[in-house]
Amino acid sequence: MTITPSTPLRIGVDVGGTNTDAVVLDLTPGVEKPVIATHKAPTTADITTGIQRAIGACLERSSVDRSLIQAVAIGTTSFVNSLIERDASKLQRVAVLRLCGPFSRLCPPFASFPYELRNVLEGPCFFAKGGLQVDGSEIEKVDPLEIRGIAAEMRRLDVQTIAVSSCYAPIDLDIKQEELVRDILQSELPGVRITISKDVANIGLLQRENAAILNAALLAFAEKTVAAFLVSIAALGLTSPVFLTSNDGTLMTCQQAARLPIRTFSSGPTNSMRGANFLAGLVAGKKRTRETALVIDVGGTTTEIGVLLPTGFPRQAGAFHSLCGVPLNFSMPHVYSIGLGGGSRVRTDARGRVTVGPDSVGYRITDEALCFGGSTGTATDIAVATGRAEGVGNTSLVTLLNPTAVIAAEQRIRHMIELAIDSMKTSSSDIPVYLVGGGAILVPDELKGVSEVVRFPHYDAANAVGAACAQISGVVDTVEDTTTVSVADAQKAVEKRAIERAITQGADPDHTVVVESEVIPIAYATDKCRFYVKAAGEWRGRARDVPDEPKAADRVKPTWDTTTEVAPIPAANGKRQLPTEDPEVTAYDIRSYRPTIVNKEWFLSEVDLEWIAAGCYILGTGGGGNPQTTYLEIRELVRAGANVRVIDIDSVTDDDHIVPGANIGAPEVGLERLGGPDPSEGVYDVLKLTGHSSAGALAAVEIGGGNGMVQMITGASNHMNLPVVDGDFMGRAYPTGWQSTLHVFDESEKGELVLPVVLTSGDGTTMHVTKVKDEKDIDRFLRAGCIEMGTAGNIQCRPLSKANTRRMLIRNTVSQAWRLGRAVALAKKQSNIGRIGQILVDAVGGSKAGRVLFAGKIVEVGRRLHKGHSYGEVVIQALAAEDEEDEDEEAPREKFEGVLKIPFKNENLLAEHTVNGNSRIIAGVPDLISIIDAQNGVALGTPEYKYGLRVLVLGITGAPQWTSTQRGLDLGSLTAFGYDEPYVPLGEYVQPLSVIEEFA
Repeated sequence: MTITPSTPLRIGVDVGGTNTDAVVLDLTPGVEKPVIATHKAPTTADITTGIQRAIGACLERSSVDRSLIQAVAIGTTSFVNSLIERDASKLQRVAVLRLCGPFSRLCPPFASFPYELRNVLEGPCFFAKGGLQVDGSEIEKVDPLEIRGIAAEMRRLDVQTIAVSSCYAPIDLDIKQEELVRDILQSELPGVRITISKDVANIGLLQRENAAILNAALLAFAEKTVAAFLVSIAALGLTSPVFLTSNDGTLMTCQQAARLPIRTFSSGPTNSMRGANFLAGLVAGKKRTRETALVIDVGGTTTEIGVLLPTGFPRQAGAFHSLCGVPLNFSMPHVYSIGLGGGSRVRTDARGRVTVGPDSVGYRITDEALCFGGSTGTATDIAVATGRAEGVGNTSLVTLLNPTAVIAAEQRIRHMIELAIDSMKTSSSDIPVYLVGGGAILVPDELKGVSEVVRFPHYDAANAVGAACAQISGVVDTVEDTTTVSVADAQKAVEKRAIERAITQGADPDHTVVVESEVIPIAYATDKCRFYVKAAGEWRGRARDVPDEPKAADRVKPTWDTTTEVAPIPAANGKRQLPTEDPEVTAYDIRSYRPTIVNKEWFLSEVDLEWIAAGCYILGTGGGGNPQTTYLEIRELVRAGANVRVIDIDSVTDDDHIVPGANIGAPEVGLERLGGPDPSEGVYDVLKLTGHSSAGALAAVEIGGGNGMVQMITGASNHMNLPVVDGDFMGRAYPTGWQSTLHVFDESEKGELVLPVVLTSGDGTTMHVTKVKDEKDIDRFLRAGCIEMGTAGNIQCRPLSKANTRRMLIRNTVSQAWRLGRAVALAKKQSNIGRIGQILVDAVGGSKAGRVLFAGKIVEVGRRLHKGHSYGEVVIQALAAEDEEDEDEEAPREKFEGVLKIPFKNENLLAEHTVNGNSRIIAGVPDLISIIDAQNGVALGTPEYKYGLRVLVLGITGAPQWTSTQRGLDLGSLTAFGYDEPYVPLGEYVQPLSVIEEFA
């Protein structure tokens, strides 16, 4: 090997929990042996000693001139481990300043954090003027005097670390509200550490703010750790620049890593996949083309599977994920983990079945495994016994294993891997598998659904190789106006910006390309699209400490009033006393729980709210929006001492009136503009318009999705202090406003039971619709007004008499949601998710009221956006017998065959079952068709349908308000959606049992 001063040599390091791996890599294109040397050293408590030992051994083995090392790239889990361990010595308390104007205050910072983590991290929280709408206009301008007043309070409280978040910050390219606030705070509080949310994550205010909080909490520790890395590398006589690897498989300078440590959280799995991509070209001289492949990293306890895209980068996780119980949305690889590793215990149960894992002997494998002279059967012993682990342990020590048990264990291991592979594939086509990790000997040479199983040289150093070959990236996540340009042209412009950003950060201009580009239409906004683009290229050999925004010297320095005296502004959470630990909930707790009923009024607890939210999503039949944010908002009200009550319609006096209401708008906007101010304005307006001085209760227009709970906010004791009726006017979710029983029972067909209706924006704009010539115009006008209000608003309908409400109300649907959510929670705690279908059927009233229509795997999803609605179809295929999970022989699951097709328009419309070429519709609206994730019992909305998910389809018979009259069928059955199919009842309607009646 000839090494010259121009040879691009890199050192890659991966710091794992047990070992620290290092590699010296020659990145010369076409070089025959790019891996010059590798070494594995034990990870040390101070981390840096282990890094020095691993790199030092590699340098000694390779004998390369240290001055020729171009760069050192380190992958580390140090920062994420500090968070997982709740290590208060490495985490700082964080103050949060949210720029949101009148919006988003119902769901404050830290609302979605577990108590245990809040206890470590939560500092004072503030709301301030600012934030953007979806079109880029300002909700309100930032008030510098207000920010200075907040800074004065932070100074009084000795705040050291701050997270700043703003509505729609990722699209704020011109106004730069977060940057202005950061400048003001730094001027008022010299030395304070600040993270702004747009630097950390993408669209989704709550999740992005959470990520900013976690990042800010680690800033002080990150500065010390990165400094220690630099000292450690210098001590080895290396003068090359030092990088850290990020979640998306690209390089960060030390300055960037110290500023954004959160971007390193998933560098381990990413480096594994990037390393596999690099090593794929080294297999026995075989030239590999760019292809989608699965990377299987087998360790001692777990196996992690990721998807490597033809770009050479891992497939990213869904828009939202969680870490330590905190919802997040920053870039992370999509990794599926199973409890299978080299140390997994192998047993034979009382029924003679062989089981593998999930428990493991872990790092004790060399002492406990049979092949090493121990007494515990492990997966490694099976690999040795089958001859796949040449050179591992002592073969003679496993010769006495029962051959039948060995075969059964091997089949079980194969089955576990094949199921995991199928869950990660994006199509039914066979694709290759790349093996890395020390436990790769467990994986059979042939697997179902796999075109080939590839084992690499240096497979056990793949993580370090991935660090060494990491590239530089540039990411742009933005919402653009497509009024005057085509979507394609707008996408090209955003892609150009991403490439320019990568080049600015140090990528080679001649070899930087777009590796990910996605266009996401925004519902109800025909001239707006969200674009997510990532570009990447090889580092060009020069370190560039360039942040994601222009340097301070390159942008116009804003000015503000610095002389006017300001008074400290108190924190919004200053008086809150929260628990320090999260309660452990057992199956016994769930079974013995009794809701609080006082004088026939149901006072909702946190437990009730959690179950109702889960049930509302099931009743949403794919639509209605995820109720999670609404649940958090109401839970915060309850935690602050507010009462939220539910009553039966019979408890309303004959003279009282009930006001139906709901939110309207795009779910995407709801991710940024969270719950607004006091929502009572619309109720007071509609009461005034109709000559009523007060209302007796509120009611949900639809129970499905988030709208099943929004009236609980309005009725809370700190707002209108009104109970919510146990029922709604849909019994589900429907895509349009005229598909409610308020219209079914309106003989005028002009919306007289709905009008007047009031639409409020939450920031001062109100729209009244008092008269229309056709009932369907109401929905059109409200949606048009909603778009002008930022594509989100609240509607309140005409107050109804008790008599009219009783006639139209689908009763006890809040109770029904509660029972569905309780059933899911109990099934999880009892490890009974395998029977979740029958459990949910029991929860809705038994086999007359509902049934499991189908179970299988999603094999195809198509969707498009048209006039604000999401149209599409999901195809579910029955599982073959060998694909089924092990089941309880005492309660076997129903078997299905063929495929089930479910078209949707926001919500699922019908279920068409095909077997052996024969098709028939087995369910259709107004009956409910809900798709449930079979792995956890949670409902799936249409945006969450994706290939490979194992699901079951739950059917529930629709309410008689829809099915007993021709008008109900005209508005709510398949004919309303253009299908020439008569309604055939799924079963018999069973009115949900009232929680109030049962527990009063």
